[in-house]
Amino acid sequence: MLDPQGIYQVDEDAVARTLAPRGEQPVPDAGRAGPVLLHSLRGFVDAGAAGEIAAGHLVEHLEATRLVTFDVDQLLDYRSKRAVMTFDADRWDDYDEPYLAIDHLRDAEGTGFLLLHGVEPDLQWERVIAAVRDLVDRFGVSLTVGFHGIPMGVPHTRPLSLTAHATRGGLVEDYTSFFGRVQVPGSMAALLEYRLGEAGHDAMGFTVHVPHYLGQSRYTPAAVVALQHVERATGLELATGVLTAAAADATIEVERQVRESAEVTAVVKALEEQYDAFTRSVGRTSLLAEQAPLPTAEELGEEFERFLAQQGDD
Repeated sequence: MLDPQGIYQVDEDAVARTLAPRGEQPVPDAGRAGPVLLHSLRGFVDAGAAGEIAAGHLVEHLEATRLVTFDVDQLLDYRSKRAVMTFDADRWDDYDEPYLAIDHLRDAEGTGFLLLHGVEPDLQWERVIAAVRDLVDRFGVSLTVGFHGIPMGVPHTRPLSLTAHATRGGLVEDYTSFFGRVQVPGSMAALLEYRLGEAGHDAMGFTVHVPHYLGQSRYTPAAVVALQHVERATGLELATGVLTAAAADATIEVERQVRESAEVTAVVKALEEQYDAFTRSVGRTSLLAEQAPLPTAEELGEEFERFLAQQGDD
């Protein structure tokens, strides 16, 4: 493996301003737990854009300072993941430049935390993960938490559920185990959690179950659920109330579109009946954060494959 330090730059002045030093290592004040590192990367499966919306909300509404910038020119396959450029009349006017970075943010109560966000690398995953692991050690990170969405056969008219996963059971003991052993296409976020666990670091993630018929849409309610559970796990105050109005608007728009399509209405009704029958059988009205089985691994895999096929068609 090439030297992990060769793919990123640290803004030392920004680190000194945001993280209190202890000796030669910039970590939080002595006696306090280290900062939490949140992460959400664009480029693979993020049904409803749950992770993208949540990360965008954090950067937009909380005080943010760029600490680490990765050299994406070494990490991307531009021909398979083309950035958007804007052409205006007779000239190229704008370039949506891809990035991968770690920012320092402060939550609504002034508590500092870190956010790894941007594009998922196409290349050199292990090198990037080794770099992140080095930075986790350097910044004294106490817990790493990822979040995104996957498509599931659930209706939007019922509470959103999620899958919680972690490097050790104690981090997710209050959450439902939704399915057994299953193989799915890998992601850098999943591999990061796995490698951090191997290295003895606490890491976890929340995967929101987005109605499969909304998988290609920007579904703000899924982002709200993701951030609420991040708050629950970390104690951070992430100003999720700011997203409440947008989530309500998204729900209203979905309802309008469902009413206009007899086919979609029938699908939603069937999913509601399936959902309600299951919750009656286990004596609950919600599938969120409870200890009970949910759809099988085979059913999840089928939804996952259909979603990936739809992305390929696009």
